[in-house]
Amino acid sequence: MAENPKQVLVPDYLTVRELSQLIETSPIDVMKTLISNGIMASINQQIDFDTAAIVIEELGFIAHSATAAAAVEEEEKRAEEREEKRSVMYVGETAASLTRRPPIITILGHVDHGKTTLLDRIRESAVAEGEAGGITQHIGAYQVRHQEQSLTFLDTPGHEAFTAMRARGAQGADIAILVVAADDGVMPTTREALDHARAANVPLVVAITKIDRRNANPDLVKQQLAELDLVADDWDGDTMMLPVNSLAGDGIDDLLEALLLVADESEFVANADGQLRGTVIEAEVDRSRGTLATLLVMNGSMKRGDVIVAGTAYGRIKAMFDSAGNTVERALPSMPVVALGLDVPPAPGVMFETAKSDKAARALAEERREEERIREAGEQLPATLSLEDFWRHFETGETKELSIIVKADVQGSLQPILDELKNISLRNEEKIPVRVVRQEVGRVTESDVMLASASDAIIIGFNVGADTAALASAAVQGVEIRRYNIIYKLFEDVELALHGMLEPKFTNRVIGVAEVRQTFRIPRSGVVAGSMIREGEARRNAKARLRRGDKIIIENVTVSSLKRFQDDVREVRSGFECGIGLDGVSNFEEGDLIEFVVRERVT
Repeated sequence: MAENPKQVLVPDYLTVRELSQLIETSPIDVMKTLISNGIMASINQQIDFDTAAIVIEELGFIAHSATAAAAVEEEEKRAEEREEKRSVMYVGETAASLTRRPPIITILGHVDHGKTTLLDRIRESAVAEGEAGGITQHIGAYQVRHQEQSLTFLDTPGHEAFTAMRARGAQGADIAILVVAADDGVMPTTREALDHARAANVPLVVAITKIDRRNANPDLVKQQLAELDLVADDWDGDTMMLPVNSLAGDGIDDLLEALLLVADESEFVANADGQLRGTVIEAEVDRSRGTLATLLVMNGSMKRGDVIVAGTAYGRIKAMFDSAGNTVERALPSMPVVALGLDVPPAPGVMFETAKSDKAARALAEERREEERIREAGEQLPATLSLEDFWRHFETGETKELSIIVKADVQGSLQPILDELKNISLRNEEKIPVRVVRQEVGRVTESDVMLASASDAIIIGFNVGADTAALASAAVQGVEIRRYNIIYKLFEDVELALHGMLEPKFTNRVIGVAEVRQTFRIPRSGVVAGSMIREGEARRNAKARLRRGDKIIIENVTVSSLKRFQDDVREVRSGFECGIGLDGVSNFEEGDLIEFVVRERVT
């Protein structure tokens, strides 16, 4: 073997021919080495990584799993992203000024798997008993003590709220607990919660609940999670999975110990004397006390009398209370409090910060309210991150990877798509990672759109449709849904996008047809066609073409005027009469058809 043998990244599966090309060796030599090890394989036969590693090492190379290398690189990248997200809260702080703060923990999982009962036991209160049907109806935050250390828990109604907070730019949590019932196992909602936790790039601890049930099977839960690439530490993985009985309190101390261990490794920090910043957890209007907002301080300290701005809300803090209703004089980092004094309830998930004065706070809040009014009026829609625009976002540093949600018709289609996307990620010259945020069989749903919005991902569907709610949500949130029925076209578009060579495609769509009934000559306006809209609608901002019989007289012409009686209008719908003027056109004839055309991007 050479003194410095070449390192080779090997995929999980490859053919004998691909292996020979990988190590630049004759396929015959590879086949001979396989035969000498008792393995008969043809040149086009697939072999796994372990088999390929034997051949590679015997021929003088060192084999490394491409999947394992990609996983390590992914974890390093996620760690960097966590640091970047945290840095938003700590702009202007120096490393010397930052000290340890309590970790913020969220609990995710399937409904009725015991999330709130677990938190109930942890903080020794009776929240679960007071909730309708035993299901969490709100978002709350609570701080508990364990071994002289504090931990902050976010009690959420599910991963949707957790993701909504992240989609608004909030620091959702530092650590996530994935709750799985030992008698029920991994459910679809459990997989969704895992997807959302991974998309948030937060460390994960698994709590296996209901171990006291007769049909409890913790090992089956671990096996199901292992199939989702979440392997328990006692199975040589890196995820702590703790069995707990929330009702009896068994395993609770072990779970808290695990959370403190994760917090020690991650070192969550803040500056208690720095600039005040934090996150809104929830808000409501109390009939007797006014606006109540649950605020989670992330940096600095909040005191009574501080002026803050939270999204479009502002005000001076009049009083603060902890989760037990006790008065709080000073809220330190990672401490949740209920605050009085804001003028209106802020949106959950928005960041809050201090302002120099009431006047400055009011001016900033009013500016944000005006921006919100403009958005609601439809004058400012969210920008869609499309596959064609990905390269531009990458070059400007707005994104560092191509995030994709893959939905396919059957499992037999899904796995080859995932395998090829991995290969595309490994072989692209720009070394841009392709990150699959979710992979599922079935139609595109609103849940997929929500995850894509929070993760800046593009949804790719193969031989599947999309729910009406998903399409509406995608339009509002600026999420692109691309659907394919030819698998090679899917791969081609992804590769072109990674090279900045995928050009958007457009098509002309007729949105309305008007029939010319008579013509009028208007001073300074030229000839106007008095018309009836036969189908669709006429739009002032569309292009038009004039059709006479089967012949197109003129096309791609600007609509110079559109009138209903004496009024200029933007559009006229089917069944109504109107006057239409086309730029430079005067030779209208009765019976002519005016077609209104818009140019749309094809996805």
